[in-house]
Amino acid sequence: MEVPVGARSAAAVVGAVLVLIAGISVVETLIVPRAVSSWLTRSVDRIVTAIFRVVGRRITDYPRRDRLLAAQAPAILLAQLAAWLGLSFVGYWLLLWPFVHGGITSAFTSAGSSLFTLGFAEPPGAAPGVIVFAAAATGLAIVTLQIAYLPTLYAAFNRRETEVALLNARAGVPSWGPELLSRTHYALGSGVSTLNTLPDLYERWERWAADIAESHTTYLPLVRFRSPRPLSSWVTALLAVLDSAALLLALSPNVAPVVPARLCLRGGFLCFNQIARAMGITMPEEPDPKAGISLTYQEFLDAVDRLRKVDFPIGRDPAEAWVDFVGWRVNYEQAAYAVAYAVDAVPALWSGPRRCPDKVIAPIRPALGRPPK
Repeated sequence: MEVPVGARSAAAVVGAVLVLIAGISVVETLIVPRAVSSWLTRSVDRIVTAIFRVVGRRITDYPRRDRLLAAQAPAILLAQLAAWLGLSFVGYWLLLWPFVHGGITSAFTSAGSSLFTLGFAEPPGAAPGVIVFAAAATGLAIVTLQIAYLPTLYAAFNRRETEVALLNARAGVPSWGPELLSRTHYALGSGVSTLNTLPDLYERWERWAADIAESHTTYLPLVRFRSPRPLSSWVTALLAVLDSAALLLALSPNVAPVVPARLCLRGGFLCFNQIARAMGITMPEEPDPKAGISLTYQEFLDAVDRLRKVDFPIGRDPAEAWVDFVGWRVNYEQAAYAVAYAVDAVPALWSGPRRCPDKVIAPIRPALGRPPK
């Protein structure tokens, strides 16, 4: 039975809309240099994330689950490419339907031949010729843009992981803020404190946080790219640096690099907040100072005990310092915990809850060094 011309024309209009939606999604995701994502890429991200979440719940061992989740970001990239090509294919299929002989089957063959530049089916006529050329250009542009963006994507990943790997020697694996301070003061048992290196560290991580905020909100799958080592994570690394700055300002303001530490805290807060909002997590523009934090006072005292073991220069009573520490941590804790929960980061100390009831992993510490005689 032949389909009426009006129905085929309406299908062609729908096809043009689908092609336009796919094109807008590609431009917003790969070309526009800001945190703009279409409903198409958001839907793909949610579907792939839901699949990995369901499978990951069955894996109780964190290193095994980390190996599974390492494939999540590449799966999102491939699913995005498939969605763009699939939507464009259906759109050009419907666009060609009113103009080709042989009905919807011939339109299907011509659309596939054109979009994937195979060239084995070319319908006669001026209008089909224009649509065929447009389909070929669309398919080529989508694949080329996705491939061309991969070097930029992995360059941002390498910049991120270089600083995370350098931090592991200072803050432990998984990273923890009090561990960063104690190891910096202990300085591999050299007998000479290296707290004077903290201003440079906080300046680097302020810049690092700005870089991560820009790159990871512009191309969101970067958030789910995991570190090469299962117990390492960019989320817990940044959280450890922020916690160390907050602890230093609260416990030892006389030795703290006040300006670099404050700027680092502000940069880290903005980074976590911007990424959380880009992931669809509701976050206030500015935190409520009266909201408090989920970290307990006893956990804070455990950190103080860790610092005392290496004779860290603590200049204030912990009870007084706790109030200031809460005032600093309230700025970034909610956003940091939300991002760590969403990406299932390594369950490090002071990094919040996870979907799976993992045991919290303390930093793996090397044997104590021997100071030189």
